[in-house]
Parts: sequence; C-alpha cells; structure tokens
Amino acid sequence: MTERRTPLRLALLLDPREEGWPSMDLVGEALHEQLASRPDDVAVTRMRPSIPAIARRLPRVGERNAALNVDRLVTRFGLYPARALLERARQDAFHVVDHSYAQLAHALPAARTGVFCHDLDAFRSVLEPTREPRPAWFRLMARTSLQGLRRAAIVFHSTQAIREELLRHDVVDAERLVWAPYGVSPEYRPESQPGDDSDALLAPLRGRPYLLHVGSSIPRKRLDVLFSVFAALRVRHPDLMLVQQGGGLSPSQREHVARLGLGDALLQPPRQERATLAGLYRRARMVLVPSEAEGFGLPVIEALACGAPVVASDLPVLREVGAEACHYCPVGDVSAWTDALDALLTGRKHPASRDTRLARASRFTWRAHANTVLEAYRERLPGRGGTA
Repeated sequence: MTERRTPLRLALLLDPREEGWPSMDLVGEALHEQLASRPDDVAVTRMRPSIPAIARRLPRVGERNAALNVDRLVTRFGLYPARALLERARQDAFHVVDHSYAQLAHALPAARTGVFCHDLDAFRSVLEPTREPRPAWFRLMARTSLQGLRRAAIVFHSTQAIREELLRHDVVDAERLVWAPYGVSPEYRPESQPGDDSDALLAPLRGRPYLLHVGSSIPRKRLDVLFSVFAALRVRHPDLMLVQQGGGLSPSQREHVARLGLGDALLQPPRQERATLAGLYRRARMVLVPSEAEGFGLPVIEALACGAPVVASDLPVLREVGAEACHYCPVGDVSAWTDALDALLTGRKHPASRDTRLARASRFTWRAHANTVLEAYRERLPGRGGTA
C-alpha cells in the first residue's frame, strides 16, 4: 500500500499586476492554476500585493512617471518583503515566480526558497557593466536582487541557453539549477475558441493580409528591425499590413514609423485576452520574432500551437524552443529578413508544415511545468528527502 504524502504548503510569489508584464502574469497564473488542481499534492497560496499609490498621490510629483517607479521600489524592497516575512512559518516552501523580485529571497528561509530566472537582463548592469552601464542606484538595486537569486536553494530556468548563461557568469552552481520549460495555454490552438474577438479587432484591415508581432517595445525586441523590414516588404506587397500587439511605442519609435510612412499600415491594438490573441495568431500570414535576446520566446510556441508560421531571429534560445518548426534569420539583418519573408510570401520558399508546427508546440505544457516545479521542492527540501 502506497503511503499518502502530506500536501506541500507552497507559496507562489507573483509580480504585482500593476507591473504590466503579461508574460510574467501568465507564468504565475498558469502555475497557480495547475497546482490548485492538485489539492492532494500541494496546498498552494498565491501572494500578489498591489503597488500602492504613495508618491503618485503627492501634488505635482504624482503626475510624473518617476512617481510610479518610486511606488514600485517601495513595494519591491519594502512592502512585499515585509509581507513575505509574515509567511515564513506558514509555508513549507516559497516560489518566486519572477527573478525581478528575487530580492524577496532575503526575507525568506533560503533552504526553502526557489526563484525562477527567466533571463539575465535584470542583472546585466552588474554582470556585464560595460555592456549595460547604469547609474549607481540602479546597480545597487540589481545587485540586491542578484544576491537574492544566489541565496535561493533552487533556481529554475526555462531553457538550456539560460542555464549556460547562469553558469558562465557563475551566478549559481549547477546542482541548484532546475530546467522547467513553459507551457502553451489551452486558448492557443488551431480552432477558434469562445471569447475570440479578433474579427472585430482586425476590421480596420478590411481583409488585407498581415504580419504579426507580439511583445513589448523594449530595445531587445528590435522593433526598429520589425518596422524597417515591413517598410521594405510593402514596396513588393502593397496590401500587406502589420499588427503589433503589446508594445506602447516610445517617441523615437513613433518617429521611426512616421519616417517610414507606415502610419496607415500599422495596427496596434491594446492588450487582449488570450482567446483573441490566439485569433490574431491564427489569421496572420506569419508571426515575426526579430528580438536580439530572449529568455524563452513565448510567442514562438503560442503561434506554433495556433498553426501559424513563425520567422524568428537566429538565436540559440529561439532555435532551442522552435527547433525545425520555425524559419530563422540573422539578428538585425534587415536585408536578409526582407528577402526571406518575401520568398515565403510569394511561395518561393515554404515554411515548416502545419503538422510540424503543431507537433512542436505540443511538447510544451503547463502541466509538465507545474510537475517539474512541485517535484523539485518535494525532492530538495530539508526533511523531505532533499539535501538543500
């Protein structure tokens, strides 16, 4: 007779929703949903404080963008760690969903804490200061978070490329690393799902074909390449449109769009629910991922799960995720991207088959992600068979 295990009391520490990071929201919420469906194995508690309006309430000061950053810092390094301290005795283990909040590990018992490291961007100013110079206050914040990551008993990563980078920079030793790839949410599939409002969203295109980019407008996403490639393609394909989902453009990016004359060909809908985003993937001629750096590349597997062709930057991490299901172009090479996309649009080249795309996406599930996370804590916690 198999002995029944006591459910593990596991706290998930999620980013405040006000941070506005859809990918981190998805990772935390998907993990919580999977673990909550297994009450015999784990008693999961979700911690997600709000960012209170403190500086934002001050006259004059509160209207500035810096006021939100002040409130974020107060939450990251004060209010959230204080709340974590209150949970120390109530939980068996603590899982920090996002390395940007790795400083929480300073308030938690190290031997019972894990942090998911999605990429090393948050620590770049400390690990590679010449590549990313930052003010002293920013480096201090990054160093505090990095020390929290190093303090954790377990450090999770979504790709082997990130594992190699963690080891190369001597952030943590290999024994503490656990590979836990992301999953594909159920809304991302070839068939339309309830709640798909993509018809209405795409109405301004009037049925014209479009390319799709999903992601923020931060520099490493290389929207400059996206816009330049699209402008070159429009010369050959005048009806082609571009849909960019998720990035509020900076003044310089808006100027770039205007200079290229793309205003009437660019559609930028606000953030959408997953069912509608899946509809955008399904209808796109191609999904483009021109990033110069990624930790995983969720849009790659989401698009593939919807049956969409994907063209991505030739990065080790994107090849690891997309494998033979994607087409790859040199990072930042506008000419190469333009020629490759033109060949695909005209049929001179063919993307991977639909079956290949769907099969690749099927390898990534949130259930497997949750299993890996849960078993890592069960196996490594002191007193539960682990040696951490």
